[in-house]
Amino acid sequence: MSNLLKQLFVLNIIFKHKYRRRMTQHTTTPQQWPELAFEDLKGTLETIQLWAQIIGKIRLIQTPWINHSWHVTLYVSARGLTTGSIPYEGGNFQLDMDFISHDLTITASNGDIQKIGLYPRTVASFYTELFERLEAMGIYVAIYAKPNELDPAIPFAQDEVHKTYDATQMNLYWQALVKINAVFTRFRAEYIGKCSPVHLFWGAFDLAVTRFSGREAPLHPGGSPNMPVRVMQEAYSHEVSSAGFWGGTTAFPHPTFYAYCYPTPADFGTQSVDPPEAFYSNEMGEFFLLYENVQRSDDPEGMLLQFLRSTYVAAAKTGHWDDKLCCDLTEFER
Repeated sequence: MSNLLKQLFVLNIIFKHKYRRRMTQHTTTPQQWPELAFEDLKGTLETIQLWAQIIGKIRLIQTPWINHSWHVTLYVSARGLTTGSIPYEGGNFQLDMDFISHDLTITASNGDIQKIGLYPRTVASFYTELFERLEAMGIYVAIYAKPNELDPAIPFAQDEVHKTYDATQMNLYWQALVKINAVFTRFRAEYIGKCSPVHLFWGAFDLAVTRFSGREAPLHPGGSPNMPVRVMQEAYSHEVSSAGFWGGTTAFPHPTFYAYCYPTPADFGTQSVDPPEAFYSNEMGEFFLLYENVQRSDDPEGMLLQFLRSTYVAAAKTGHWDDKLCCDLTEFER
């Protein structure tokens, strides 16, 4: 078991014994945010993460390197996840995963369009058909054809293991991403310093938004499975306060919001954050708030913003960030 899995296993035990009570005491009033259950999502998330890695690696290899690996990510779209425009010799092309019609659309600037079905199929089958369709469109791409940040890392062309795809569950998960994306975007708008887009990293399949202090950070030690240390060090070259949403794993089977900073000040985890359901894990060095708490809240957007804002304050206060980096530009929205 990797160190990360061990930490998640410990975190799950802590959660069950210490924080479950807080969650069940909250209102269960139905909200527009969809209910998510990890046990129903598990197989589909494992498969879709690997499909997303294939798509993301295509964007990675075709795009100039942008600081903090921002050139590799996917974005929440009106129908699923998208790469946005990717350059190639013939112009631009784009890959769109549609979780309403459940297909992958490849669109090129020369007018060509190809579609691939999203259904219970192996990673190997998806990988093979995708590259056949790309070549038929005159798009020739060679990627590192093994997963990153996963262990074991089965080569995509040989992966006959991961083949679960529940269309209903994937649609619900995407609907949650749509809600979360909107709140993350509002939070991003409150900062005039350097800030990432709201984007999905396919390595861990988490939607994230990251703020920067403007100062360089200590050299990152690395540690993610099947991830080059130099890539991690470039990603964390400057001080960050990052928040995101992650679907969970078997070791921690709860869709969850997280917040951390790098480097991590010694007193970061002792700071008071909102809402009361949020908690800090010494093992992970991060604050967590369960998606279920947010989804069942009378004001999901407000609760999530509380978490994002208060955990940023914890990072900024303990890291001695410039207090003039936050802003309020809502007057321009009137």
